[in-house]
Amino acid sequence: MIGYPCAKINLGLNIVSKRSDGYHNLETVFYPISLCDKLEITEAPITAEHACAINIDGIRIEGSTEDNLVVKAYNLVKTMHPGLPPINVRLTKNIPTQAGMGGGSSDCAYTITMLNEMFSLGMTTVAMRQLASTLGADCAFFVDPTPSFATGIGDELVPINVDLGGYTICIIKPELKISTKEAFAGISPKPAAACCKDIIALPVDEWRGKLVNDFEQSLAPVHDEIPRIKQKLYDLGAVYASMSGSGSAMFGIFTQAPADLYPHFPDCQCYVIGQ
Repeated sequence: MIGYPCAKINLGLNIVSKRSDGYHNLETVFYPISLCDKLEITEAPITAEHACAINIDGIRIEGSTEDNLVVKAYNLVKTMHPGLPPINVRLTKNIPTQAGMGGGSSDCAYTITMLNEMFSLGMTTVAMRQLASTLGADCAFFVDPTPSFATGIGDELVPINVDLGGYTICIIKPELKISTKEAFAGISPKPAAACCKDIIALPVDEWRGKLVNDFEQSLAPVHDEIPRIKQKLYDLGAVYASMSGSGSAMFGIFTQAPADLYPHFPDCQCYVIGQ
């Protein structure tokens, strides 16, 4: 079976409070985009050396294969369904890593949904989301990636009516790497001045100055790439620009794709996505 785990961008992101378990409550809108990895799963012989053998090509992923979320997802499903046969996985990475675009989380969730379908495990969407959320805060979203207002740690999802069809989304991923620890270090949780769910009900060209990402506001003063890329996206005609998640990918929403995008962002990964 072949699946195409998609990326996402965040339309607004507010860290609203600190939880007793050490995590943070947030408010954000997850919006799926057509940039995808490719995930191919085939059943392996019962005598296979590894229960989940994975080969990865495309964009390089740091860390051991045992720590890959695809392998972790397989192992988690197998604890719930001990009869799950061994598999071979080929993962082609197209979604940039450490970007705030959910690439690893999407691979994780798609592994769960594909195993469910391939081996008729009978898990519901709710059950799969609960399973996925134990591996990452935004993994649950990718079980059924439709535009959603997310609260809690990002795992409480409500479908939302937002459609960027007709716009072009340009993604700019600098070489900058931002760890989760660094992203949260500058955050002071507080209720949002206005909820992102309400702001995105406005026309897109009214989002600028209203729809904010708290991570971007805390990281921009120490990483000048962030405000520089954002301003350049606006200079090129974006009606709205922001950082996605905890970064470091930036995105601009355009009514018309800029003709000369790539020369403005040397040493960055650039993606142009027509919605």
